[in-house]
Amino acid sequence: MEEKKRIYIADDDNDIREAIRTFLANEGYLVTAFPTGDSLWEQFKKEDCDLVILDVMMPGSNGFTICAELRKISTVPIIMLTARDSDLDYATGLSLGSDDYFTKPFSAMSLVMRVKAIFRRIEFEKQNSNNADDSRELAYGDIIMRIKSKTVTANGHELLLTPNEYDLLKYLIERSDQAVSRDELLESIWGYHTEIETRATDDTVRRLRKKMEHSNVIIEAVWGFGFRLKVQNEKKNQ
Repeated sequence: MEEKKRIYIADDDNDIREAIRTFLANEGYLVTAFPTGDSLWEQFKKEDCDLVILDVMMPGSNGFTICAELRKISTVPIIMLTARDSDLDYATGLSLGSDDYFTKPFSAMSLVMRVKAIFRRIEFEKQNSNNADDSRELAYGDIIMRIKSKTVTANGHELLLTPNEYDLLKYLIERSDQAVSRDELLESIWGYHTEIETRATDDTVRRLRKKMEHSNVIIEAVWGFGFRLKVQNEKKNQ
């Protein structure tokens, strides 16, 4: 019998916290809810979990701070929640290593769908890792990806990528002879079906572009479809 997944939630709004807890518990997850990020962090250090859901604005340490602390010791999937529809908030959460982001108000069922998708992706990655050639290197333009160490260099300098940024760039390099649709990226990188609304793909691409600004490789948008990689004729200078 498969062991139930354990989820921690931190949100200072009791109604939202209880609604999320109830929906996830009804799906068979073991859910522990906390009124602050600090209380979640203290519990996580004692006993970790399989997924974390963090509100951004909470008394004490905010969600960004807790996300950063979690990333120092764990790769646990993290979903951020915020009442502000801010591009800066969204980008900050992704840059700190969160897996996705929800702006309040949102559908609890939509959140459940994303939680399920994240767990499907993790299981898929575990199955594939057993067959992976860890010594393999991928190269495109001046970008080199070393699969075993999960390190990436561009123009000779290491790129510090979040797990989703790394996976997305790797996927594009492996398919550098073609354009890749947003739907394909959502399904393959995040494990989301097309009916799940998310800005994860576009915002991750936006952050990758910024980190690759000294590379001779660019991520081109294919209007109305998705993205593709392209090597520029002249290598950018530092």
